[in-house]
Amino acid sequence: MSNNEMKGNDEIFSKVLRAGRRTYFFDVRSTRAGDYYLTITESKKFTNEDGSFHYKKHKIYLYKEDFDGFSEILNEMTSYILNEKGEEVISERHQSDYVKEEEKEPVFETKSAKAFTDVSFDDI
Repeated sequence: MSNNEMKGNDEIFSKVLRAGRRTYFFDVRSTRAGDYYLTITESKKFTNEDGSFHYKKHKIYLYKEDFDGFSEILNEMTSYILNEKGEEVISERHQSDYVKEEEKEPVFETKSAKAFTDVSFDDI
């Protein structure tokens, strides 16, 4: 492979966002012509019944001529979701150990008997 072909895959700058079973990779790469573009990769871990695991990856290539439109629509969509549904992650409700905030049992502080004052009924 020549240097020019390798340059098409050069990573210039990278960031990683870990989010539960998903990991998002943001990579600035260089084209053969020397221009930059962004790849966003979602990698999701899946565990097989035998305990082994594999990853599924999805990738978006974003070129700078599309940055403005992409950013505008991404901001509009994320704002819409937060305005309509708030910031609570609804999918957490479907986990087997989920307990709604108001349904959680109150935690009472217990004190040992030594913490109470010893009162004699003769004193009353």
